[in-house]
Amino acid sequence: MIDKLEFFIALARQQHFGRAAEECGVTQPTLSAGIKQLEDILGVMLVQRGSRFQGLTPEGRQVLDWARRIVGDTRAMRDEMRAARHGLSGRMRIAAIPTALAMVPKLTTPMRDKHPGITFSILSRTSIEVLSLLGNFEIDAGITYLDNEPLGRVTSVPLYAERYQLITAVGNEYSDRQKVTWEEVSTLPLCLLTPDMQNRRIIDQHLADAGVQVRPTLESNSMIVLFSHIRTGKWSSIMPLNLAETFGFAEPIRAIPIVEPDASHTVGLVVARRDPNTTLVQALLDEAMALAGDFRRKV
Repeated sequence: MIDKLEFFIALARQQHFGRAAEECGVTQPTLSAGIKQLEDILGVMLVQRGSRFQGLTPEGRQVLDWARRIVGDTRAMRDEMRAARHGLSGRMRIAAIPTALAMVPKLTTPMRDKHPGITFSILSRTSIEVLSLLGNFEIDAGITYLDNEPLGRVTSVPLYAERYQLITAVGNEYSDRQKVTWEEVSTLPLCLLTPDMQNRRIIDQHLADAGVQVRPTLESNSMIVLFSHIRTGKWSSIMPLNLAETFGFAEPIRAIPIVEPDASHTVGLVVARRDPNTTLVQALLDEAMALAGDFRRKV
């Protein structure tokens, strides 16, 4: 039954019989037969069939929620038994929004020190992709905004508050200021993250609240691209304070607080809501809770 449920989850994720079979490491006929057997056991049609995958039936969508829970609990049980025999080990898969990537070592480093058998896979993804990957069991945890867009059924731990600064070269307009307003920032040639990033949507909203709109002269989904263009002295950007501090900007680059308003948004760890958690996820939550204590003391 568990194998058949995993076939079904893979098909729902890939929406293609061939790709789902490849993901599961079986032949397409084996996957199709397994899903047909699952339908026979449950007494309902799960998949709309034709010459190709056409989607899940209403009953299939209901079963998918149960399948994810059952498979997730099964994996948690297996991980716990493996940890009981050999100590905590395995691969921890984390997806983070680009502006949060620089803080990931604050979680992974102490966790690795305590559990040397753990390895990590870190992905840079949009906030929407983080939640989608989490729901599809393609990652174990995500790091994303907690207070700006709906999160769904997750357990969350706040890690830090993201505040925004104008990052610009010395000699550019406003570079000698101690603070600058959102309206003033809008007049500069800006390089920003692409609109699919929640950070960009947040920035656009704060600019709109200030009564201005911005058409950046450069967009990228890579923070490295933005940093490299800022260093030319020809572009400015709006970035979180913690990110600017991590990259260690020095002269001739300045980081200037943006006010009116002095906006902040909470970034934190999210995991699928499950009781009990896998031993790997629980260990990560323990590290996040330690950071959350520091966050609460600063607020």
